[in-house]
Amino acid sequence: MSRIGKKPIEIPENVNVEISDRTIKIKGPKGELVYTCREEIGIEIRDKKIYVVPSKHTKKTKAFWGLTRALIANMVKGVTEGFEKKLEIRGVGYRASLEGDNLVLNLGFSHPIRISKPEGIDFRVEKNIIIVSGIDKQKVGQIAAKIRKLRPPDPYKGKGIRYVGEIIIKKEGKKAVGASQ
Repeated sequence: MSRIGKKPIEIPENVNVEISDRTIKIKGPKGELVYTCREEIGIEIRDKKIYVVPSKHTKKTKAFWGLTRALIANMVKGVTEGFEKKLEIRGVGYRASLEGDNLVLNLGFSHPIRISKPEGIDFRVEKNIIIVSGIDKQKVGQIAAKIRKLRPPDPYKGKGIRYVGEIIIKKEGKKAVGASQ
């Protein structure tokens, strides 16, 4: 039995949920998300709550039961509150700016890097902080990870792009061999 899968998902007042076959469509004040679940899992609405129930019993049913419940709960949270990831730029000459809807990064390369705004994602820049926000948790995390991958934090100097609050353990540099003798 899946502990996560058993928990019902509360439907807030301003959210509409439609279920047809294996597809669930959730509309809220921030937008609309659609998810098609696997055939092993069923979705029901009772008493203003969404219940995720297993319909077939295979080896992977338990795993997909909890996964499906978590994805639907994230969809409900996304259309009501939304998600955001904050990235911090550290380094001399490293900076970010917005040109229209596109994000422009100067990261020490010979050219600026332009990231076009995907559908459903918004960029904001405040000094050295890049804020990626949207209603789809997976998309927000994926775009933030792509931005971080452009210049990951250096373990020796600590410069690069990191998540706000991420701790980078610095390594010690090389030591002179003959200095201790």
